[in-house]
Amino acid sequence: LRRLRIMSTKPTKGVNLKSLFLGDRAQNGKFYKETLAHMIDEHFAWRQNYMPQDKGAISVRDQQDEGYKEGLVRTTEVLEELSQLMRIKSVPFQSGRYQGHMISETLMPSLLAYSFSMLWNSNDCAFECSPASSVIEEQVGYEMAHMLGFTKGTGWGHITSGGTAANLEAIWYARNVKSLPLAIAEVVPEYVKGKSEWELYNMPVDEALEIWSKVDQETRDKIKSHTARSGRNIQKLGKWIVPQTKHYSWPKGADIVGIGTDNVVSIPVTEDYIMDVNELEKKVREFAAKKIPIIGVLAVVGTTEEGQADPVDKIVALRKKLYNELGIYFYIHVDAAYGGYFRTIFIDPETNDFAESYEKMIELQDEYNVFADHKGCRIPESVYNAYKAMGEVESITADPHKIGYVPYPAGGIVLRNKTMREVSGYLATYVFGNGKNIPALLGAYMVEGSKPGAAAAAVWAAHRVLPLNISGYGKLMGATVAGANFLYDFLKDRTYIVGGKKYTFRMVYVPATNMIDWVIYEEGQKDLAKINELQNKFYDLSCFSAGPLFFNEWIITHTDFAFKDYGDSPKPFVCGDLGISDAEWDRVGRVTVLRSTIMSPYLGDKKLFDSYAASIDKVIEKRLQKIVLGK
Repeated sequence: LRRLRIMSTKPTKGVNLKSLFLGDRAQNGKFYKETLAHMIDEHFAWRQNYMPQDKGAISVRDQQDEGYKEGLVRTTEVLEELSQLMRIKSVPFQSGRYQGHMISETLMPSLLAYSFSMLWNSNDCAFECSPASSVIEEQVGYEMAHMLGFTKGTGWGHITSGGTAANLEAIWYARNVKSLPLAIAEVVPEYVKGKSEWELYNMPVDEALEIWSKVDQETRDKIKSHTARSGRNIQKLGKWIVPQTKHYSWPKGADIVGIGTDNVVSIPVTEDYIMDVNELEKKVREFAAKKIPIIGVLAVVGTTEEGQADPVDKIVALRKKLYNELGIYFYIHVDAAYGGYFRTIFIDPETNDFAESYEKMIELQDEYNVFADHKGCRIPESVYNAYKAMGEVESITADPHKIGYVPYPAGGIVLRNKTMREVSGYLATYVFGNGKNIPALLGAYMVEGSKPGAAAAAVWAAHRVLPLNISGYGKLMGATVAGANFLYDFLKDRTYIVGGKKYTFRMVYVPATNMIDWVIYEEGQKDLAKINELQNKFYDLSCFSAGPLFFNEWIITHTDFAFKDYGDSPKPFVCGDLGISDAEWDRVGRVTVLRSTIMSPYLGDKKLFDSYAASIDKVIEKRLQKIVLGK
């Protein structure tokens, strides 16, 4: 890893992000190839030098065997076929023209670390077969915990296969820790003497864990056997409250861990597509009046369809207010699977902590030229406040393989109080060595089992090349935000005349991060179903269904904001910006929007963006002509 050590030097304020990616034309391909070859040679030498007195398992005579040669030929043929398939069917994610799903260039150091580490075939579930990568993953977990606000030394985390597994794990942890007071009351009632069942349902997580830490291991094991893991009291634990913008993994997770989808309650979002905290408070008070407990509340930071951030600060403040007033306490999880790494854009490189004020954040972002060529770009103060409060919740999902620019699979979850893992953990003696002092005990505390050490190595390398603050990852985040704002500025109110009709781009909201949604509006059109039909036709020319992806000049995605999912949240845009009647919205009940996810690390470069924009302008007109005129 000598070259990686050299690359781990802290970037200067003038770091060029383009040096960290293979490049849209493989400009850094020679460096990648030479470095990977060097690392592979080191692995080969490691194999050759282990017990050199042993007879080699593959002899020269073996290599001359016809069956041996046939095996190599078959391998070559299969890999050539795979290469052809991938080249024909893959999306051109490396280009700024690709603005579809949440994929993009991945960091070259992570690719190198992943490719190299795969050779060691390590499984981070069991320390005995991954003493290197398990320690690396443990370190990465602590780094992620600090990045996301758990800075008091009690945080802990690990890598998962993705955000869905991480969210499932969060519900699992929440279910078990919220049932802990009830289990304590059954096993050692003296520790909760005088508390009613309602008070046990609403005991703060840290208070329950403090009691847990006071008893001996035998008693802990007995308490654990009386928690919700046994099947006890699961339905009594109450509701899991989510915003309408939740990812589909949340009802799925509630199903899997036994909470049940009927206990997942959605809260309306505002016209900006963030949770309406006033509606949240009404719902919590309604449940409290009926003595219905609340397991937890979900905040989403980096919503899947909009890239928006729920007001975590207001949700945390509401919990404090309701606990002081009514004794109501609920677990808070932040699903920042997409938006987690954006927190680095607020972290001061000198203190390694969150910028002390919004004004300080602006000063630092200007000092480090975070938004590249887009000098007027700013993160809203409401988003700053939401990210600042993340350190006060119980757990957070954040995926390195999304906006962390690390290869799949590399989701992640962190806990504010790592004692929570003890309440849910399972120890298999043959794998984990119950009672042994193993430094990186991961598998016992995860929903998943076997997992690649290569994923942890890829994240580890990324964190060392790009520090988790404004000077490193923050600059990468800023480049994507700048690119999104360039595109927003370019598309906003853009008009095209086709077939004597005027078509105008109407933006759904101002981007808070790097995702934008819009509608192509035919002037005078009052039929919402026909407006939706136009968006679908445009999307059909802008995705995999349009023909070979390699020749697609602009690839985007789309989604529906439907009443059944969003309530009337889209109505101000539909009835205001598009001028559609209330009755028409009520009749159709959904609006189809086109969407660009700007993950390209290159589009913060204004000259490069402008070159794409000139081409995209022609693409839009050509596609509208095909839709309207059939040519």
